[in-house]
Amino acid sequence: MSMVATSPLVGTAAQRGVWAPQATKHSGFFGARLPSHAARAPRASSGTASPLTTCVAATPSAPPQARDRWNITYYPKGADAAALQKQWYIIDAEGQTLGRLATLAATHIRGKNSPAYSPSMDMGDYVIVINAEKVAVTGRKETDKTYFRHAVGRPGSWTVETLRDLRKRIPERILEKAIRGMLPKGKLGNHLFRHLKVYKGASHPHVAQTPTDITRHINLRPSEVAALKE
Repeated sequence: MSMVATSPLVGTAAQRGVWAPQATKHSGFFGARLPSHAARAPRASSGTASPLTTCVAATPSAPPQARDRWNITYYPKGADAAALQKQWYIIDAEGQTLGRLATLAATHIRGKNSPAYSPSMDMGDYVIVINAEKVAVTGRKETDKTYFRHAVGRPGSWTVETLRDLRKRIPERILEKAIRGMLPKGKLGNHLFRHLKVYKGASHPHVAQTPTDITRHINLRPSEVAALKE
């Protein structure tokens, strides 16, 4: 005996449990066919009109579905990104490599070390960098790395100076440019850049915020930093 699989689409509408209109001589609006049981009832002999009788197809009710708890998307609110919820960190730049220090500072300012990180929200913290004039660079960047600036609207007023010259003039500018390049461009990046505080020397005016020293995290991997927090 051979078994034939029956498709749910095979069969009449009544067999599939789907209501389908029947073709009759009664036509509705725009020439649409109406079912026979939806036709107007005949008038009574007494002269009074009987009410219009219609039939509404009963749709099968779907079983209630449980909420998918694995598909819940979290999006931070404005209260989550408030300044009162942010922490303060401090980094000592003395003897530290410029690129590694800038990466650590940008990560905390952006908030990528937080489980609640969202690319379009300010979920980062405040970062203080001290001893900006003592930051170290590798190779020949001290003399080969240059910084360009010019006055807007003044043709020919551009200036190029090396890292050594900028360290003597404004050492804070070295770290600010390195960290700013690692932040997003646009309105969000301009807002996040205000959370960076760079100072020349070991003193800073943010003692009341009791910042946490994270200088030792510069040369550590993220897994090693997580192990330190445990």
